[in-house]
Amino acid sequence: MEGLVNVVNGIIWSPALIYLCLGAGLFYSIMTRFVQVRLFGEMIKLLFTGKSSKDGISSFQALAVSLAGRVGMGNIAGVAAAIGFGGPGAVFWMWVVAFLGASTAYVESTLAQIYKEKDVITGEYRGGPAYYFERALGQKWYGVLFAIASILACGMFLPGVQANGVINAFAQVMGEGSVMNIGALEVGSMRLVALAIILVVLGIIIFGGIKRIATFTEYAVPFMAVGYIVLALIIMFSNVSLIPDVFGMIIGDAFTAQAGFGAAIGWGVKRGIYSNEAGQGTGPHAAAAAEVEHPSQQGLVQAFSVYVDTILVCSATAFMILSTGMYNIQGTLPDGQFIVQNVAAGVEINSPAFTQMAMESVYGTFGNTFIAIAVFFFAFTTILAYYYIAEVNVAYLTRFLGKEAGKIGRFLVKILIMAMVAYGGLNSAGYIWAIGDIGVGLMAWLNIVGILVIFVVARPTLTMLKDYEAQRKAGVKRYSFDPAKFGIKNAPYWEERHRKQMEDMNKDPLHKDLK
Repeated sequence: MEGLVNVVNGIIWSPALIYLCLGAGLFYSIMTRFVQVRLFGEMIKLLFTGKSSKDGISSFQALAVSLAGRVGMGNIAGVAAAIGFGGPGAVFWMWVVAFLGASTAYVESTLAQIYKEKDVITGEYRGGPAYYFERALGQKWYGVLFAIASILACGMFLPGVQANGVINAFAQVMGEGSVMNIGALEVGSMRLVALAIILVVLGIIIFGGIKRIATFTEYAVPFMAVGYIVLALIIMFSNVSLIPDVFGMIIGDAFTAQAGFGAAIGWGVKRGIYSNEAGQGTGPHAAAAAEVEHPSQQGLVQAFSVYVDTILVCSATAFMILSTGMYNIQGTLPDGQFIVQNVAAGVEINSPAFTQMAMESVYGTFGNTFIAIAVFFFAFTTILAYYYIAEVNVAYLTRFLGKEAGKIGRFLVKILIMAMVAYGGLNSAGYIWAIGDIGVGLMAWLNIVGILVIFVVARPTLTMLKDYEAQRKAGVKRYSFDPAKFGIKNAPYWEERHRKQMEDMNKDPLHKDLK
């Protein structure tokens, strides 16, 4: 099975996907005139202006849910893997894919807002690639295909990576405990304790719906991200003389990588996309749940989340590892010889181990424990985001089958994700990461190709950006969006919203907010 997984992973993550991700990001950056730079200040402003409603969450809560998916094992163990297999230059390519991917995140999240709808059972906003493929392209089969791929990826393939990282970090601090036989596996008792804690807390939160998920992530993600970055900055400043050398390693190695040019780009892009998820199609699900006045607003907020994930959190991890020298670089040849070996050969590259060792070298036992706690919060909130994405796509597939079918589908996806957390938490790290990469790759292929086709057919995101910037320049007090004005069809939520706004204006001729 592991051999089959590796073969499939190699096919999906061929150079074609790597350059498709980079190419799409560059294309959208040019077409939006680098919106990720021009409207950076507006992104910050929008974080704190949106408010939640009975049907939707606030822009900041949507950002938190999105960051819950982005800030996870990819930021701690993923960066370590990129360095361990691709060399320090892989970090540079993570930065590149984040900068370019911010424009892709804007596009996919704006599309999610345009074509969102209200859930027939909960009344909450639902949206994402499956919805905009059906409504913008008129290709329901493609929406169904993406929904199935998302359920497989986020419900089956990806949760195990996060759970595996949490349990490995927990065992690194607490030890393995006594060995117990679970089926064909020999598992330490402390790993079972960690798994039990994860499953209990996970069950309590996911049975509370998006509001409970948003509330939890709204506080947990910023708290842990800021704490993590602060400790990383302390390490950087304690090794301030090495900062130029670290930059030199990253930039210089990006083009003449010790592990090979292809390895640096391949691992940098792969782990960059795994971490920031730009173009993967996961972020749009949270973006669609937000209550905003204009579709472009949440697109801009989601573009900012890519910066938070990679430029801040991933860079913090990279600088910790590289400045303390707590890493190995494994060669690409079949013998797997180390090109650089600074720590014991047995240290697992696809794990939080490098990061824990870097933190421990400065903070001692506290550093090791802190990383374990950070891994728990980062990975746990990512599991919550994966559940939400899987639930949205189950809702998409069952929305015309009646309320009872929808309820059964959502219950089953809860059970599925908890089962996969248990499975992933008890299996080997390398195998689980390979399965996760298949999930990421499947969604990325379908989503990026789909949004490029939407651009060719209609260009709704560029139209939205121009409209938003025009209203912003005019200094309107309240933004508005009329789909019919721009020839956008199949946007029922915004059509109904605009109709009600016009009715309110007709009732009150003195009301000028929408002019």
